Amino acid sequence: MIELETPLLTVDIVIRYRGGIVLIERKNAPYGWALPGGFVDIGESLEDAAIRESKEETCLDTRLIEQFHAYSDPRRDSRFHTVSVVFIADGNGILQGKDDAKRADIFSEKKLPDDIAFDHRQIIADYFHYTKSGKRPACA
Repeated sequence: MIELETPLLTVDIVIRYRGGIVLIERKNAPYGWALPGGFVDIGESLEDAAIRESKEETCLDTRLIEQFHAYSDPRRDSRFHTVSVVFIADGNGILQGKDDAKRADIFSEKKLPDDIAFDHRQIIADYFHYTKSGKRPACA
């Protein structure tokens, strides 16, 4: 068997909900607020992982709107190298933090928490820029 060393694949989801976006407060390190998301399981599509992670962490049913952008800076997660594919989705249901989330809340572009984990502040800024300009983040 060939042993490969590659980055870990994750998904993050910008969930549009009740006039804002959903962030979760993480139960585990690295602490802070983050977009819902997590690791893609073996045999799972990116889309299925995004829907599963959204449900596990927010209790919301999500409808994926589009695949937004991939983020791959090796320093984006202080624990190890991850690549995240980010989706935009609409959420429906009663918002409640579960699983890896201590709690979940709704935020606007002008009212974001100070402590945002990973590179999610950049992802959120890119998302709001996209909603206003229609321009996706540039590839590095």
